[in-house]
Amino acid sequence: MARCMLKAKGMPAAFWGEAVTTAVYILNRASTKALDGQTPFEAWHGRKPDVSHLRTFGCVGYVKVTKPGLSKLEDRSKPMVLLGYEAGSKAYRMYDPVERRVVISRDVVFNESAERDRDEYGSGGDAQQQQAAVSSTFVIDEEVEELGHGGQGGICVQGGADGAPAVDGVGEGDDDASTAASNPEQGAGEVTPPLPEGQSSPATSVVAPVRQLTPPPNAAEYLDADYDGEPVHYRLVNDVVGPATPPGLAARELDEAEELLFGSAEEPPSYAEAEKDAHWRQAMEEEMNAIEENGTWELVEPPPSCRPISLKWVYKVKRDERGEVVRHKARLVARGFVQREGVDFNEVFAPVARMESVRLLLALAATRGWNVHHMDVKSAFLNGDLKEVYVKQPPGYVVNGQEHRVLRLRKALYGLRQAPRAWNQKLDTVLKEMEFKRCESEHALYTRRAEHGQLVVGVYVDDLVITGANKKEIEAFKAQMKKTFRMSDLGLLTYYLGIEVEQRKDGITLCQSSYARKFLERSGMGKCRPNKTPMEEKLNRARIARRGRKDHQTAVQHILRYVAGTINYGLIYPRRSGEKANLIGYSDSDMGGDIDGRRSTSGMLFFLGGCAIAWQSMKQRIVALSTCEAEYVAAAAACCQAVWLRRLLREVTGEEPRAPVLRVDNNSAIELAKNPVLHDRSKHIDIRFHYIRECVAEGQVVLGHVDTAQQLADLLTKPLGQRRLAQLMVKIGVEEHIHGGQERTQGLGEEY
Repeated sequence: MARCMLKAKGMPAAFWGEAVTTAVYILNRASTKALDGQTPFEAWHGRKPDVSHLRTFGCVGYVKVTKPGLSKLEDRSKPMVLLGYEAGSKAYRMYDPVERRVVISRDVVFNESAERDRDEYGSGGDAQQQQAAVSSTFVIDEEVEELGHGGQGGICVQGGADGAPAVDGVGEGDDDASTAASNPEQGAGEVTPPLPEGQSSPATSVVAPVRQLTPPPNAAEYLDADYDGEPVHYRLVNDVVGPATPPGLAARELDEAEELLFGSAEEPPSYAEAEKDAHWRQAMEEEMNAIEENGTWELVEPPPSCRPISLKWVYKVKRDERGEVVRHKARLVARGFVQREGVDFNEVFAPVARMESVRLLLALAATRGWNVHHMDVKSAFLNGDLKEVYVKQPPGYVVNGQEHRVLRLRKALYGLRQAPRAWNQKLDTVLKEMEFKRCESEHALYTRRAEHGQLVVGVYVDDLVITGANKKEIEAFKAQMKKTFRMSDLGLLTYYLGIEVEQRKDGITLCQSSYARKFLERSGMGKCRPNKTPMEEKLNRARIARRGRKDHQTAVQHILRYVAGTINYGLIYPRRSGEKANLIGYSDSDMGGDIDGRRSTSGMLFFLGGCAIAWQSMKQRIVALSTCEAEYVAAAAACCQAVWLRRLLREVTGEEPRAPVLRVDNNSAIELAKNPVLHDRSKHIDIRFHYIRECVAEGQVVLGHVDTAQQLADLLTKPLGQRRLAQLMVKIGVEEHIHGGQERTQGLGEEY
């Protein structure tokens, strides 16, 4: 294959190494009989490869010129030859026949139909003569695919559009846009497309200068902000400088307006629309059958001064973790917004499991080798017991001849303000009858200890997360729940509140790829250029703005590009059976990072057995006068979290966990937490922050010093560069999700 690639483009044998590497790259993304039609890439990574960036080996590509101080008449691009693809990214390896070097860049526009001369690959000769020879040998088709403007005229410039660019980003839009093998510091410039056939060469023609725009802090992304719907890198200069509405933005605004006005095409907005579809008619019948089987209501004469609540049908398409339609769900809900507090209801609070608690359960299951199961209560709110509440008969199910009658509810309905609390009280009663004990630190967690092992249940409305040491105990609990409620046994936990969960022998992985893709599509950024960091370093923008500017929109798009760049990353919980899980926390703070109020940002991160379970980033409420005070305030907040996590772990496991270690990278703050030293610098600190002294004195928390380079909470206090962020992500356990899994052993420390 490599030989054919070289012969097809008339390239010398000196490029055989690049040809072989490129051939292997392509074969890994081609289907093979050995894998039943799968590609090797899909078999290894668990997802189909993206081949939209592939181009013909040896074809002509125009690479950005990055030389600073270019005059208006100098070329913004340079013709080179495609040799392959840079490992670990989607950047291209381009050969410069004039300077005889390999350039790595993602900012390339290709013309795969251009012809080249074999002599261009040779050595020797004057550089200017070779450049002229290179330029004169290109045969440019007027309808180049990358232009994408259907024959419109005008000079083109590069804008780096979001939608399907010529090359997906190799990384950070500003840091690594284009690098050369012999000159890593070389940046990125603009690209000028080739002249059409029959036009004079650049050396002899006179081109009218193009009016320059005053660039924002990040010029490339500023252009992208207005043209994120364009399919390619090229855009007409008239489109860039003209007052017309950007096509991508206008189309996206129209789509969002239509969605708000008409709703999703798959989910009907009313009963009149739904009754025309057999799927929704069947879904409504299932809902009515569940209501009747549960004895939810009875038809009665309306009492005096009765104000019945009207009902409405709500329709939802249920999807799995891959986004495929699983079922059509119709829900009959009450218009609870007409209810009056103190008259129609009193208490409405119903506890649900916090995400920190759910992650603690998953981390505990990973460290102890348990499996996590999932159950769903069908029509959960219909099981809650209510006092007298009257509702109107539902649309489409009004009893003929008794239209004036109303329904007196015996059980709760969705939409009632008191329905969640009524259901939670019912479930709480049932679980306590099964000898479960509710955790005082988390009212949505229940534990039961038996001679065959421990059982833990987490509740989030109608979703039950179940884990324990004994599989028979889990199956027995499922059978008990099925006898009491209409349940769906979903087996091992795979999808929970938008989080995809994969349980393997070597660990548990949490990721949100499906949710992230859906969010990017709704934002019009489904095919944007990915970034490797969520924010630029030292970026200062208003946290609250009544009317955001384009630079604010650019910053938001930068975040979305980071989501696209890390869409296949997940949080890995490695299996560590037989090891006791200990709590370890990290606390950090910047110093006056808020340039308006000069307040600092605190960050905290907690691990259980090497698994990240809780984190937080928040601006401090006070202005710290020193780094010691900022770190002390951050450590006090982290101490509260550590005490709660330890108490919750004690209730869940029934064992006394070791005091959590809280690591701080400021020795002065550690000394201040142990003893009332540094009086002149600490006498003004509010008394509530001294809670950490009590915890340290009583042994509830152990403070330890950590070097700043090893401070894992650093990424929660300020924007970091690409290299530093990547190092911390690996240590935290955020890695690219690989099908089949591999155990992570580095950067965790022996105390895990």
